[in-house]
Amino acid sequence: MSESVRKLSINRWDEADRPRERLAKHGASALSDAELLAILIGSGTADESAVDLTRRILQDCKGSLSTLGKLPLDRLCQYKGIGQAKAITIMAACELGRRRAAEPPSDRVSLTDSGAVFRYFSAQMQDLPTEEMHVLLLNSRMQSLGSRCVSSGGLTQTLADVRCILREAIVARASAIVLCHNHPSGSPLPSKQDDALTERVRQAADLMQIRLADHLIVADRNYYSYADEGRL
Repeated sequence: MSESVRKLSINRWDEADRPRERLAKHGASALSDAELLAILIGSGTADESAVDLTRRILQDCKGSLSTLGKLPLDRLCQYKGIGQAKAITIMAACELGRRRAAEPPSDRVSLTDSGAVFRYFSAQMQDLPTEEMHVLLLNSRMQSLGSRCVSSGGLTQTLADVRCILREAIVARASAIVLCHNHPSGSPLPSKQDDALTERVRQAADLMQIRLADHLIVADRNYYSYADEGRL
């Protein structure tokens, strides 16, 4: 695309170059991330098309949609051409993407290994600014009965109540549970507090004849599994 064409507003581009028209004709998968974002914001500035603007934002995020999803409202509004309404639209789209990825399938799936559990939780936990503890509830076939957030905390730790965790398991009539919490620091390695909580939950669950199958710590795209490390 020539430089003169790039500076025109999207409405004045050749029809084959317009993101909306290309999506209608070829489908969403044919568009780049920048083009999809340009459709959301609708317009750029007098000096920069919507596609060029969103391409620049993505370049600042090193091409990562995950990084884009972590940008706060005021940071997005620092870009010329991105007001509060457009920034909110981008944030809403990123959140919908996270929720879609985290949405469980209609049929119960078997979660028999740490990788499957990580995929279940990663979309909803990888961008959290503070720690949260979730409990995954499983039936005797290790199929998901759903998950519950049992605590949320600060930047470095979350305080989980063992009674609250077991109450959720008992109400759901779960045969097994998996704990999962995030580390916003980016390191999945467990702390001494994580070790202590895992042991307390394991002992309490044993008394109720409920199996603690695993405890995962999620950090960005990595995770630590107590079961995989032979610690359960």
